Amino acid sequence: MKIYRDYINKYDAKLQQVSKLLSRISLLRLFIFVLSCGILIYLFNLRLFTSILIVLPLLLVVFGASVKYHNKIAFLKKHTAFLKEINEAEVSREQSTLGGFDPGQQFVNPDHPYTSDLDIFGQHSIFQLVNRTTTESGTMRLSEWLSEPAPNKEIHDRQEAIRELAQKLDWRQDFQASGMHFQNKKSDYSKLLAWVEAPIVLLKNRAIYTALAIFLSILALLGFYFSIANIGSPNRFDYIIPFLAVFVINILVLRKVDSLAEDIVKTSQENIKTLKGYQILIDKIERENFKSKKLCELQAVLKKSKYSAFNEIKKLCRLLEFSQQRGIKKIPVGGNYLYPLLNRFLLIDIYVIIATEKWKSKNKVFLKGWAEVVSEFEVINSFAGFCYSNPAYTFPEISEDDNYVQFEDLGHPLINSEKRVCNDFHSEGHGQVVMVTGSNMGGKSTFLRTVGVNIVLALAGAPCCATSGRVSNLKLFSSMRTQDNLKEGISSFYAELGRIEKMLQLIASSQNVFFLLDEMFKGTNSEDRHRGGFSLINQISELETSGIIATHDIELAKLSGSKSLVTNYSFNSEIKNGSMYFSYKLEPVICNDFNASELMERSGIKILANLPSSSEPIVNCKEVRASLEVKPSLSKTRFAGLV
Repeated sequence: MKIYRDYINKYDAKLQQVSKLLSRISLLRLFIFVLSCGILIYLFNLRLFTSILIVLPLLLVVFGASVKYHNKIAFLKKHTAFLKEINEAEVSREQSTLGGFDPGQQFVNPDHPYTSDLDIFGQHSIFQLVNRTTTESGTMRLSEWLSEPAPNKEIHDRQEAIRELAQKLDWRQDFQASGMHFQNKKSDYSKLLAWVEAPIVLLKNRAIYTALAIFLSILALLGFYFSIANIGSPNRFDYIIPFLAVFVINILVLRKVDSLAEDIVKTSQENIKTLKGYQILIDKIERENFKSKKLCELQAVLKKSKYSAFNEIKKLCRLLEFSQQRGIKKIPVGGNYLYPLLNRFLLIDIYVIIATEKWKSKNKVFLKGWAEVVSEFEVINSFAGFCYSNPAYTFPEISEDDNYVQFEDLGHPLINSEKRVCNDFHSEGHGQVVMVTGSNMGGKSTFLRTVGVNIVLALAGAPCCATSGRVSNLKLFSSMRTQDNLKEGISSFYAELGRIEKMLQLIASSQNVFFLLDEMFKGTNSEDRHRGGFSLINQISELETSGIIATHDIELAKLSGSKSLVTNYSFNSEIKNGSMYFSYKLEPVICNDFNASELMERSGIKILANLPSSSEPIVNCKEVRASLEVKPSLSKTRFAGLV
């Protein structure tokens, strides 16, 4: 789309401006620092200590303001770069160049009813085409939407939300870019939830621990003060010994809570980026106005009266950031070296632990819900971006009828629009089996995936690659890419039988099952394949199900069609001027062309015009003897059966 290219140019120009501004601010910050040091040194040389006490805070404020402004512009620069990257990604998706996107490999499941066969996850997948999430939980939620159909009402609410958000282009891209600042591929969302759910310890006796901390802190500070004040006094040990005793008591108390304090620091290091990501995304959600039912309901979870999810997570982030000053004993880097000293005087660990446990006690029941809201928004945002980038796509109607699938101008969204060939498809009612025959490379398997992928999108609430559509809430099942498993000792034929068995079990236990079968029983001999294929079709026709079967077996298609068990369609090709042309258009007839021989001949195989019968010899014995004389290195016993 032209708007993405315009935005790339806009953000590129803005990025150059911000970069120049940031360079100037960096120089200004350095100048302020050098000037401040010069002023302090000058006043110190003049012994103007009172002036130093007055000027120092002012210099710190000025320098702090310059640092804050520098960080603000640095954030803006990074944000602008992310916005440019987002629009470049949209152009790549438009061109079906998906290699640089996360394939969602962790969600690939060969045992799932359809995701592996339909390229839902993996390289060049629907996940790569749709995914615009930035949090781990958002990515997980997207995988769930693509792996399981939603209830009809939920589908309708999702469609309404996606339509609304699709029109908020600037908000959507700003929302995505905001999350990219804190994208953390190493995050473990489940560990964060487990930490928040962990039982509290000090908060149960908050008053006792707080009073103890205050009392010991005062004693330690007083002891330190009097020890220093009487350092030269003859009875100085009367002050030093009590101070050391209190200091040791403080150390022993801190050891009791050491594991709790270290757990907070460890959590802050692992989850601070994740929490900050939620914080900034929640802020974007809370500030925006929405109209659709689903978006308003999600927003309401974050904003309850004066209770703001953004403010609460902000408090936790500040606590965890402060805890990082402590560092972890087992990790030699990180932390503030002053913290351990001050901690032994003031028992800071106790205050941090109590404050953290107080936050957990107040918000642990809400955090998972807040994360789920952000995740839902990210998924809706992903589908809204997909919708906006494909304005010709349609939101299909969800039918209350059983086993209903109808699309007009149906295409595969992973095929570039310039190369995509679309077809109409209609299947209605139980027992409706469509059999697709066709030439090699004619488009049978792609058509099965086209139907399957668009059903997945429809039942996730997303727009489909079609001009119109209407589908039932189907349970999709496919058997297309069955492979052998050397480790388990399973052949491809047995793997396919396993898939067929699961399909029949699903049909027996559910309604509205729609199956996609590609080249049944290809791992066995032709006679058994023909008999088994017809038997399965006959069995399926009596069940409450429907689907599509693709096959090269023309005789099977003729037999099944003659018994009214299937409706035959086909993809055909033709040879013109020595070149093969594929129309990729679905025709309501059995395949009427055979290009396999042509393809084999082009590969160097000399195709016989007429095949001999099984009783005729295939080769001449004299020709075999002649070949043996020419090639004496070949073993005679290897050809003993031919002589």
